[in-house]
Amino acid sequence: MRLGVIDIGSNTVHMLAADVRPGGRPLATTSDRTVLRLMRYLTDDGAISDEGVRALEEAVVRARRVAESERVDALLATATSAVRDATNGAEVIARVETALGQPLQVLDGETEAELTFLAVRRWFGWSAGQLLLLDIGGGSLEIAAGDDEVPDAAASVPLGAGRMTVQFLPHDPPGEDEVERLREHATTTLAEVLPRFAALPRPDHTVGSSKAIRSLARLSGYPVPGWSGIQRMVLPRAALGSWIPRLARIPASARQELPGITADRTFQIVAAAVSLHAAMTALEIDELEVSPWALREGVLLRYIEQLAQPRG
Repeated sequence: MRLGVIDIGSNTVHMLAADVRPGGRPLATTSDRTVLRLMRYLTDDGAISDEGVRALEEAVVRARRVAESERVDALLATATSAVRDATNGAEVIARVETALGQPLQVLDGETEAELTFLAVRRWFGWSAGQLLLLDIGGGSLEIAAGDDEVPDAAASVPLGAGRMTVQFLPHDPPGEDEVERLREHATTTLAEVLPRFAALPRPDHTVGSSKAIRSLARLSGYPVPGWSGIQRMVLPRAALGSWIPRLARIPASARQELPGITADRTFQIVAAAVSLHAAMTALEIDELEVSPWALREGVLLRYIEQLAQPRG
Protein backbone atom coordinates (compact mmCIF):
# COMPACT_ATOMS: atom_id res chain seq x y z
CA MET A 1 0.00 0.00 0.00
CA ARG A 2 1.02 3.62 -0.40
CA LEU A 3 1.15 5.84 2.67
CA GLY A 4 1.62 9.56 2.95
CA VAL A 5 3.05 11.46 5.92
CA ILE A 6 2.60 15.20 6.29
CA ASP A 7 5.12 16.45 8.85
CA ILE A 8 4.38 19.96 10.10
CA GLY A 9 7.62 21.13 11.65
CA SER A 10 9.04 24.45 12.72
CA ASN A 11 10.87 24.94 9.41
CA THR A 12 8.83 23.11 6.78
CA VAL A 13 5.64 21.31 5.89
CA HIS A 14 6.96 18.11 4.35
CA MET A 15 4.90 15.46 2.56
CA LEU A 16 6.51 12.06 2.09
CA ALA A 17 4.75 9.31 0.12
CA ALA A 18 6.09 5.78 0.34
CA ASP A 19 5.14 2.26 -0.68
CA VAL A 20 5.07 0.07 2.42
CA ARG A 21 4.35 -3.49 3.49
CA PRO A 22 4.63 -5.28 6.83
CA GLY A 23 8.17 -6.55 7.26
CA GLY A 24 9.56 -4.41 4.44
CA ARG A 25 11.35 -1.09 4.31
CA PRO A 26 9.43 2.01 3.17
CA LEU A 27 10.23 2.92 -0.42
CA ALA A 28 9.79 6.64 -0.94
CA THR A 29 7.99 7.70 -4.12
CA THR A 30 7.60 11.45 -3.59
CA SER A 31 9.04 14.05 -1.23
CA ASP A 32 7.59 17.56 -1.36
CA ARG A 33 8.11 20.39 1.09
CA THR A 34 7.22 24.01 1.67
CA VAL A 35 9.65 26.16 3.67
CA LEU A 36 7.79 28.17 6.33
CA ARG A 37 10.13 28.93 9.27
CA LEU A 38 7.18 29.33 11.62
CA MET A 39 9.36 30.90 14.30
CA ARG A 40 9.35 34.08 12.19
CA TYR A 41 5.63 34.36 12.85
CA LEU A 42 5.70 34.10 16.65
CA THR A 43 4.23 37.07 18.50
CA ASP A 44 5.59 38.40 21.80
CA ASP A 45 3.20 36.18 23.77
CA GLY A 46 4.29 33.01 21.95
CA ALA A 47 1.35 32.74 19.54
CA ILE A 48 1.62 32.06 15.81
CA SER A 49 0.36 35.19 14.05
CA ASP A 50 -2.63 35.08 11.73
CA GLU A 51 -0.26 35.61 8.80
CA GLY A 52 1.70 32.58 9.93
CA VAL A 53 -1.40 30.43 10.31
CA ARG A 54 -2.58 31.40 6.82
CA ALA A 55 0.83 30.45 5.41
CA LEU A 56 0.59 27.15 7.28
CA GLU A 57 -2.90 26.48 5.91
CA GLU A 58 -1.69 27.11 2.35
CA ALA A 59 1.27 24.76 2.82
CA VAL A 60 -0.97 22.04 4.27
CA VAL A 61 -3.42 22.31 1.36
CA ARG A 62 -0.50 21.99 -1.07
CA ALA A 63 0.80 18.91 0.78
CA ARG A 64 -2.66 17.33 0.80
CA ARG A 65 -3.02 17.86 -2.95
CA VAL A 66 0.39 16.27 -3.61
CA ALA A 67 -0.68 13.30 -1.48
CA GLU A 68 -3.92 13.02 -3.45
CA SER A 69 -1.99 13.10 -6.73
CA GLU A 70 0.14 10.22 -5.40
CA ARG A 71 -3.07 8.27 -4.68
CA VAL A 72 -2.06 7.39 -1.13
CA ASP A 73 -4.19 4.78 0.63
CA ALA A 74 -3.82 6.53 3.98
CA LEU A 75 -2.53 9.96 4.98
CA LEU A 76 -0.88 10.53 8.35
CA ALA A 77 -0.51 14.12 9.54
CA THR A 78 1.72 15.08 12.46
CA ALA A 79 2.88 18.32 14.02
CA THR A 80 5.80 18.95 16.36
CA SER A 81 7.15 21.73 18.57
CA ALA A 82 6.09 24.84 16.64
CA VAL A 83 2.41 23.94 16.94
CA ARG A 84 2.46 22.19 20.31
CA ASP A 85 4.29 25.07 22.02
CA ALA A 86 2.29 27.95 20.50
CA THR A 87 0.04 29.71 23.01
CA ASN A 88 -2.76 29.63 20.42
CA GLY A 89 -2.03 26.00 19.57
CA ALA A 90 -5.65 24.86 19.89
CA GLU A 91 -6.81 27.42 17.31
CA VAL A 92 -3.92 26.58 14.99
CA ILE A 93 -4.71 22.85 15.21
CA ALA A 94 -8.38 23.46 14.42
CA ARG A 95 -7.55 25.52 11.34
CA VAL A 96 -4.97 23.00 10.12
CA GLU A 97 -7.43 20.14 10.56
CA THR A 98 -9.99 22.06 8.48
CA ALA A 99 -7.37 22.56 5.75
CA LEU A 100 -6.41 18.88 5.92
CA GLY A 101 -9.92 17.54 6.10
CA GLN A 102 -8.80 15.08 8.79
CA PRO A 103 -7.39 14.99 12.34
CA LEU A 104 -3.86 16.19 13.11
CA GLN A 105 -1.69 14.25 15.55
CA VAL A 106 0.38 16.62 17.66
CA LEU A 107 3.43 14.75 18.95
CA ASP A 108 4.86 15.55 22.36
CA GLY A 109 8.63 15.88 22.56
CA GLU A 110 9.36 12.45 23.99
CA THR A 111 7.14 10.72 21.42
CA GLU A 112 8.99 12.62 18.70
CA ALA A 113 12.28 11.35 20.15
CA GLU A 114 10.97 7.77 20.37
CA LEU A 115 9.70 7.68 16.78
CA THR A 116 12.96 9.12 15.46
CA PHE A 117 14.88 6.55 17.50
CA LEU A 118 12.76 3.76 15.97
CA ALA A 119 13.69 4.95 12.48
CA VAL A 120 17.38 5.16 13.33
CA ARG A 121 17.35 1.72 14.95
CA ARG A 122 15.79 0.18 11.84
CA TRP A 123 18.30 1.96 9.61
CA PHE A 124 21.37 0.89 11.59
CA GLY A 125 20.02 -2.53 12.59
CA TRP A 126 20.17 -4.64 15.74
CA SER A 127 23.90 -5.27 15.36
CA ALA A 128 24.55 -1.58 16.06
CA GLY A 129 24.01 -2.28 19.77
CA GLN A 130 23.60 0.67 22.13
CA LEU A 131 22.59 3.83 20.25
CA LEU A 132 22.66 7.45 21.34
CA LEU A 133 20.64 9.75 19.09
CA LEU A 134 20.56 13.52 18.62
CA ASP A 135 17.98 15.17 16.37
CA ILE A 136 17.69 18.94 16.00
CA GLY A 137 14.75 20.67 14.36
CA GLY A 138 13.49 24.22 14.19
CA GLY A 139 11.87 24.26 17.62
CA SER A 140 13.44 21.51 19.70
CA LEU A 141 16.35 19.14 20.11
CA GLU A 142 15.62 15.48 20.86
CA ILE A 143 17.88 12.99 22.62
CA ALA A 144 17.24 9.25 22.91
CA ALA A 145 19.34 6.24 23.90
CA GLY A 146 18.97 2.48 24.26
CA ASP A 147 19.68 -0.94 22.82
CA ASP A 148 16.13 -1.78 21.69
CA GLU A 149 13.58 -0.22 19.32
CA VAL A 150 12.08 1.73 22.21
CA PRO A 151 14.71 3.91 23.89
CA ASP A 152 15.59 3.47 27.56
CA ALA A 153 15.70 7.27 27.89
CA ALA A 154 14.24 10.04 25.76
CA ALA A 155 14.12 13.80 26.17
CA SER A 156 13.16 16.91 24.24
CA VAL A 157 14.55 20.37 25.00
CA PRO A 158 13.58 23.72 23.40
CA LEU A 159 16.92 24.26 21.66
CA GLY A 160 15.79 24.09 18.04
CA ALA A 161 17.61 26.15 15.43
CA GLY A 162 14.72 28.46 14.57
CA ARG A 163 13.72 29.09 18.16
CA MET A 164 17.32 29.86 19.22
CA THR A 165 17.89 32.14 16.22
CA VAL A 166 14.86 34.25 17.15
CA GLN A 167 15.70 34.34 20.87
CA PHE A 168 19.50 34.70 20.84
CA LEU A 169 20.81 35.59 17.36
CA PRO A 170 18.64 38.45 16.08
CA HIS A 171 21.44 40.15 14.14
CA ASP A 172 22.88 39.06 10.81
CA PRO A 173 25.63 38.10 11.20
CA PRO A 174 25.45 37.55 14.96
CA GLY A 175 28.07 38.96 17.30
CA GLU A 176 30.42 36.85 19.41
CA ASP A 177 28.55 37.82 22.58
CA GLU A 178 25.24 36.59 21.14
CA VAL A 179 26.80 33.26 20.17
CA GLU A 180 28.32 32.85 23.62
CA ARG A 181 25.00 33.61 25.35
CA LEU A 182 23.34 30.95 23.23
CA ARG A 183 26.09 28.46 24.10
CA GLU A 184 25.64 29.15 27.82
CA HIS A 185 21.86 28.85 27.56
CA ALA A 186 22.12 25.55 25.69
CA THR A 187 24.55 24.12 28.25
CA THR A 188 22.29 25.11 31.15
CA THR A 189 19.17 23.73 29.43
CA LEU A 190 20.83 20.41 28.60
CA ALA A 191 22.01 19.96 32.21
CA GLU A 192 18.38 19.42 33.23
CA VAL A 193 18.04 16.22 31.17
CA LEU A 194 21.55 14.77 31.35
CA PRO A 195 20.84 12.63 34.45
CA ARG A 196 18.40 10.53 32.37
CA PHE A 197 21.33 9.34 30.24
CA ALA A 198 24.16 9.24 32.77
CA ALA A 199 23.43 5.72 34.05
CA LEU A 200 23.12 4.13 30.59
CA PRO A 201 25.95 2.14 28.99
CA ARG A 202 28.32 3.96 26.69
CA PRO A 203 26.90 3.90 23.16
CA ASP A 204 28.29 1.69 20.45
CA HIS A 205 27.13 4.28 17.91
CA THR A 206 26.28 7.95 18.34
CA VAL A 207 23.90 9.09 15.62
CA GLY A 208 22.56 12.39 14.34
CA SER A 209 19.44 12.82 12.24
CA SER A 210 17.59 15.78 10.68
CA LYS A 211 18.25 18.11 7.79
CA ALA A 212 20.29 20.53 9.91
CA ILE A 213 22.69 17.80 11.04
CA ARG A 214 23.05 16.48 7.50
CA SER A 215 23.87 20.01 6.32
CA LEU A 216 26.49 20.48 9.04
CA ALA A 217 28.00 17.08 8.23
CA ARG A 218 28.38 18.04 4.57
CA LEU A 219 30.01 21.27 5.68
CA SER A 220 32.43 19.98 8.31
CA GLY A 221 32.27 16.19 8.25
CA TYR A 222 33.61 13.44 6.04
CA PRO A 223 31.99 10.61 4.08
CA VAL A 224 32.39 6.93 4.92
CA PRO A 225 31.51 4.29 2.32
CA GLY A 226 28.31 2.63 3.55
CA TRP A 227 26.27 -0.38 2.69
CA SER A 228 25.20 -0.79 -0.96
CA GLY A 229 27.36 2.16 -2.01
CA ILE A 230 25.45 4.65 0.17
CA GLN A 231 27.68 7.45 1.47
CA ARG A 232 27.46 7.66 5.26
CA MET A 233 28.56 10.98 6.73
CA VAL A 234 30.40 11.46 10.02
CA LEU A 235 30.33 14.79 11.86
CA PRO A 236 33.27 15.33 14.29
CA ARG A 237 32.66 17.63 17.25
CA ALA A 238 36.06 19.32 16.86
CA ALA A 239 35.41 20.20 13.20
CA LEU A 240 31.92 21.47 14.03
CA GLY A 241 33.31 23.65 16.80
CA SER A 242 35.94 25.16 14.51
CA TRP A 243 33.26 26.13 11.96
CA ILE A 244 30.99 27.98 14.43
CA PRO A 245 32.99 31.26 14.60
CA ARG A 246 33.48 31.20 10.82
CA LEU A 247 29.76 30.64 10.19
CA ALA A 248 28.89 33.43 12.61
CA ARG A 249 31.04 35.94 10.71
CA ILE A 250 29.38 35.22 7.36
CA PRO A 251 26.10 36.99 6.47
CA ALA A 252 23.18 34.62 5.94
CA SER A 253 22.95 35.58 2.26
CA ALA A 254 26.48 34.23 1.69
CA ARG A 255 26.21 31.00 3.70
CA GLN A 256 24.42 29.12 0.94
CA GLU A 257 27.67 29.27 -1.03
CA LEU A 258 29.17 26.89 1.54
CA PRO A 259 29.07 23.11 1.01
CA GLY A 260 25.84 21.56 2.29
CA ILE A 261 24.12 24.79 3.37
CA THR A 262 20.87 25.19 1.45
CA ALA A 263 18.98 28.46 1.08
CA ASP A 264 16.31 27.48 3.61
CA ARG A 265 18.95 26.82 6.30
CA THR A 266 21.13 29.91 5.95
CA PHE A 267 19.51 31.96 8.72
CA GLN A 268 19.34 29.12 11.25
CA ILE A 269 22.53 27.17 10.66
CA VAL A 270 24.60 29.06 13.25
CA ALA A 271 22.10 28.35 16.03
CA ALA A 272 21.85 24.74 14.89
CA ALA A 273 25.63 24.38 15.08
CA VAL A 274 25.86 25.96 18.54
CA SER A 275 23.01 23.88 20.03
CA LEU A 276 24.35 20.67 18.49
CA HIS A 277 27.92 21.34 19.61
CA ALA A 278 26.70 22.05 23.16
CA ALA A 279 24.78 18.76 23.19
CA MET A 280 27.75 16.78 21.84
CA THR A 281 29.97 18.37 24.49
CA ALA A 282 27.55 17.72 27.34
CA LEU A 283 27.11 14.09 26.31
CA GLU A 284 30.84 13.61 25.60
CA ILE A 285 30.22 12.73 21.95
CA ASP A 286 33.31 12.98 19.76
CA GLU A 287 31.53 12.37 16.46
CA LEU A 288 28.09 11.62 15.02
CA GLU A 289 27.21 9.14 12.32
CA VAL A 290 24.46 10.70 10.22
CA SER A 291 21.25 8.77 9.63
CA PRO A 292 19.20 9.45 6.49
CA TRP A 293 16.07 8.27 8.32
CA ALA A 294 14.37 10.41 10.97
CA LEU A 295 10.89 11.28 12.25
CA ARG A 296 8.85 10.80 9.06
CA GLU A 297 10.25 7.31 8.57
CA GLY A 298 9.54 6.55 12.22
CA VAL A 299 5.89 7.54 11.77
CA LEU A 300 5.65 5.26 8.73
CA LEU A 301 7.31 2.35 10.53
CA ARG A 302 5.03 2.64 13.56
CA TYR A 303 1.96 2.66 11.29
CA ILE A 304 3.21 -0.42 9.44
CA GLU A 305 3.63 -2.18 12.80
CA GLN A 306 0.03 -1.38 13.68
CA LEU A 307 -1.15 -2.78 10.35
CA ALA A 308 0.67 -6.02 11.03
CA GLN A 309 -0.95 -6.53 14.44
CA PRO A 310 -3.86 -9.04 14.47
CA ARG A 311 -7.29 -7.49 14.87
CA GLY A 312 -10.00 -8.62 17.26
